Amino acid sequence: MIEKIKILWQSGGLFKILAGVIIGAGLGYSYYYFIGCKTGTCAITGHPLNSTLYGAVMGLIITFPGKKKD
Repeated sequence: MIEKIKILWQSGGLFKILAGVIIGAGLGYSYYYFIGCKTGTCAITGHPLNSTLYGAVMGLIITFPGKKKD
């Protein structure tokens, strides 16, 4: 596990993942702020924390390195 983190750090991959999480969180909050649920009954967009965390997780999933195909 530590070796994988070292490899990510040296290759710049960790920066890419962190940037994806931060941008995703910002987009999640923006979605809440500009579009969000007006009644507050929506599970994801009814509260700013939920939409921010959802965006951060989506950013993590998109930027996380997968298995390389040979």
